[in-house]
Amino acid sequence: MVKNPLPGKMLPVLFLGMALQLSAFSQQRPQAGPPANANAAAPAAPARSTGPKPYKEVITSKAVTDDGLFKVHKVEEKYFFEIEDSILGRDILVINRLSKAAAGMRNFFFGYAGDKIGDNVIRFEKGPSNKVFLRVVSFEEMAGDSTQPMFRAVVNSNIQAIAQSFDIASLGKDSTGVVIDVTSFLNSDNDVLNFDPSRKRAFRIGSIQADKSYINTVKSFPLNTEVKTVKTYSRAAATGAPVPGMPAAPQGGAYTVEINSSMLLLPVTPMKPRYYDERVGYFTRRYVDFSKNPQGVETVQMVNRWKLEPKDADIEKYRRGELVEPKKPIIYYIDPATPKKWVPYLIQGVNDWQAAFEKAGFKNAIMAKEAPVNDPEWSLEDARYSAIVYKPSDVPNASGPNENDPRSGEILESHINWYHNVMELLRNWYFVQAAPNDPRARTMNFDDKLMGELIRFVSSHEVGHTLGLRHNFGSSSTVPVEKLRDKKWLEENGHTPSIMDYARFNYVAQPEDNVGEAGLFPRIGDYDKWAIEWGYKWLPDAKTADDEVPILNALTIEKLKNKRHWFGRETNGDDPRSQNEDLGDNSMKASAYGVKNLQRIVPNLAAWTREPNEDFSNLGKLYNEVLTQFGRYIGHVSKNIAGITETPKTVEQAGPVYEYVSRETQKEAMDFLNKQVFTTPTWLLDQQIFAKTGNTSVSVVNRVQDAALARVLSAGTINKLLNAEAELGNKTYTLNELMTDLRRNIFTEISTRRPIDIYRRNLQKNMVERLLAFVKPPSAAPASLSSGIFISFAPAISRNSDAISFAKGTLRAIQADIRAAMASYPDAASKYHLQDLIDRISDGLSVK
Repeated sequence: MVKNPLPGKMLPVLFLGMALQLSAFSQQRPQAGPPANANAAAPAAPARSTGPKPYKEVITSKAVTDDGLFKVHKVEEKYFFEIEDSILGRDILVINRLSKAAAGMRNFFFGYAGDKIGDNVIRFEKGPSNKVFLRVVSFEEMAGDSTQPMFRAVVNSNIQAIAQSFDIASLGKDSTGVVIDVTSFLNSDNDVLNFDPSRKRAFRIGSIQADKSYINTVKSFPLNTEVKTVKTYSRAAATGAPVPGMPAAPQGGAYTVEINSSMLLLPVTPMKPRYYDERVGYFTRRYVDFSKNPQGVETVQMVNRWKLEPKDADIEKYRRGELVEPKKPIIYYIDPATPKKWVPYLIQGVNDWQAAFEKAGFKNAIMAKEAPVNDPEWSLEDARYSAIVYKPSDVPNASGPNENDPRSGEILESHINWYHNVMELLRNWYFVQAAPNDPRARTMNFDDKLMGELIRFVSSHEVGHTLGLRHNFGSSSTVPVEKLRDKKWLEENGHTPSIMDYARFNYVAQPEDNVGEAGLFPRIGDYDKWAIEWGYKWLPDAKTADDEVPILNALTIEKLKNKRHWFGRETNGDDPRSQNEDLGDNSMKASAYGVKNLQRIVPNLAAWTREPNEDFSNLGKLYNEVLTQFGRYIGHVSKNIAGITETPKTVEQAGPVYEYVSRETQKEAMDFLNKQVFTTPTWLLDQQIFAKTGNTSVSVVNRVQDAALARVLSAGTINKLLNAEAELGNKTYTLNELMTDLRRNIFTEISTRRPIDIYRRNLQKNMVERLLAFVKPPSAAPASLSSGIFISFAPAISRNSDAISFAKGTLRAIQADIRAAMASYPDAASKYHLQDLIDRISDGLSVK
C-alpha cells in the first residue's frame, strides 16, 4: 500500500468521513437495554414519564400501518415508529435531499430538486426511564477490538452524541421492540432530518415556521424508511461580502421546500474495506487508528467502491477466471424528467463500463434503466435507487457524488447531477477543439446524434466518479504526441487511456490526418479498466484488508510496467504530466499543433457562429473560447518550467519518486513561450471580430501574455528553480538562465534598436513590474491588469532568497541595456517608454 509520500500533505478526497472496522464497531455498539454509560451521557433528568401504555391504546384501530425497516403507524395526525429489538443499536444512514426546491433558493450549483442537503449515521437505543435515545454516530477514531490496550480509552473518549430523546409510548405488539411518537421530531427543524449547518449557511436558512410546515408522507420498506416533509423557513440575513460569480441571495421572505429523508439500514457486518493506494485513483473514507501502528497513530484510508461478489453457485467459476454475474449488480435509473432523445445516450454511457468490470471478473455488473412509470413503490429520492437526475439549470456542468458506508467505504447509492446547460459546455469544448477536423462542429446547434455522443462521454465520466474513481490527470501524458495524428492507432487506442482524465477532445489531430470521431472522442480506456480491476477484483482468500495489501501491491507493480496504467493525481501542482485539458507526452509539441487548429478557427468564426436574426453574441462567446483554449496551452507549457515529476512507488519498486524536469525540456518550454506568446500572437487580432464584439487587440494580447508571465515569474516557479540548482548545479535550468532568456526574449528590440510597438511596450512594463514586486512586494491588494484578471504581485519569497538578488540583477541589466540604446530611438512612443522603465527601475531599486 502506497501511503501519502509528502509529510504534512493531505491526500485529496471528495467525501470526507471516517470509518470503524467491525471488531471495534461490534464491541462499541450498545445493545438493546440501557447502555453502560447511559447515566453519564444522558441530559439532565426529565420529568418522569407515566410509562408505556398498552399497545392497543397507542396503536388504535384507526392506525394506518406500513411495514418495513420501522413499522410506521399513522394514527389520525400522529406518526409512530415501531422499532424491533433487532434494529435497536443498529447503524442507520440518513440521507436528506430536496425533493422539491424553493423558488429563489438556488446558489450556483445547489438548490435544485434532488440535491443532497445533509447526511448522518444514527442509532436508536433504549435508555433509562422508559426512554429511547437517538444518537448521531461518528466514525473518526478506532482502536481495534476490545483486546487492544487502547480500545477502552478510545471508547471512553468517543461517546456518541444524543440528538433526540423519545418517551416509549408502548412496547411492540408482541411485547418486543418499542413504539415511539415521532410526530414532533419529523416536524421539527433538526440536523438529523433536514439541512446540515453548512447548507443552512449557504442557503441562508433561518428559523422554521411551524404553522407552514407539515409531514407529507412516511413510507417504509424492508431496509429503509422514507420521510417526506414540507418545511417553511425564514430567510436569514445575509452576512459578509457576496462571493464573486455567485448570484446575490434575495433579502427577506421565506423558503418552502419538500425534504425527503431516507433512513437506510447499514449491514450488520461491514464490507471488507480495501486500503487506498496512491498509484490508483480512488476517493476514500479515512479514520484515525490508534492500534494499527504499535508505536504511533495512523490515518487509514479506505477506497469508496460498490460491493461486488459472485453468486454462491458461481464462486468456483470465478476462481477459474470465468466471467460471472454479481449477486447484486449496480443499476442506475434515468430520471423521468430527462428529455427522451437523450435517454439512450445516458444509458449507453453507463453500460460502457461493463467492459471494465469484465477485467475484474464480472459480466453485466453495471447497467442503466429507464425509471419505472406509475410505480408507487419507486421514488427518485429513495436511497435504495441510484439515478441520473436531470436538473433544469443554466449551470454548465455535471457531477457524480456517491453515498457510502463510513465504516467500510462501501458505496450504497448515487445521484448523478445532470444540469441541462451542460450541453452548452459540450458544444463550446467540441467547437474549439474539434471544428477543424469535424465539419459537424462548425455551427452553434449540433445535430442530435453529435450532441448525444457528447452526452454519452460525460455520462461515462460522471459514472466513473460514482464508482469511486478520481480524476486521472496524468493519463493523457503517456501518449506520444505523433500518435495523436495516427488515424489507425487512434481508432484502436483512443487519444487518452482514461475517460477520467480531463482530456476532452483530440485537438492535436490536423485536418490532413483525416481522423474521425473514434480518434476525437474520449472513451473508457486501459487505465479505467485497470482501475476497476484493482478496486473490484474479488479476493476471497484475503480475510482482511491487511491481507489484501501484498496481493494488490504485486498486481499493481506488474500492471504499471504498462505506462497506460499510470495515474496522475489532479492536485499535483508540480508535475507537468498531471494537468487538466492537456494531451500527449510533450506539451510543447501538442500545444503547437493545437495553436495551428486555433489559427484555422479564427478566420471562420464569423461564418461558423452566424445564426439568422441573431446578434453577434455567439461570435463573442466563441472567440473567448479560443482565447481560453490558447490560455490552456500556455499553462500546459509553463508547468514544465521548474517542473517536478512524481511517480509514487513502494519499496519493491526501483527508481526515484521525485525527479526534476530535464534542462532540455525546460528550455523547449521557454522557446515555445517566446515564439507563441511573447512574440505578439497577431493571428488572434481579427479586426472584423473586434468590430462586432467590442474586444480590443491590446486587451487580448495583454490577457495571454499576462497569463504566461504570471506563471513563469511566480514564487513557486522561482523557488523550485533555486532548489533544483542547489541539488543539480548547472545540469538543470537555472534561475539565471530563466531571467536571461526572459530579458532577451521580451526586450529583443533594444538589442536591435527597432521601434517598440504597444504590445511589446506593455509586455516589457509587465516584466519590470513583476521583478520590482520581488524587490519590494506591495502592501496593497493584488493589482488588476488591463486584461481584467487579478494577479497577485506579492509572491511568497523570503527576504533572504536569491530570487531578490536575481530580480535586482536583471533589472539593472535591463536598465543598462536601455541606457545604451536610448540615443537610437527617434520615435516618441519608444523613447518615452524606455525612459519610463529607467525611472521605474531606479525608483524601485532605491526604496529602502
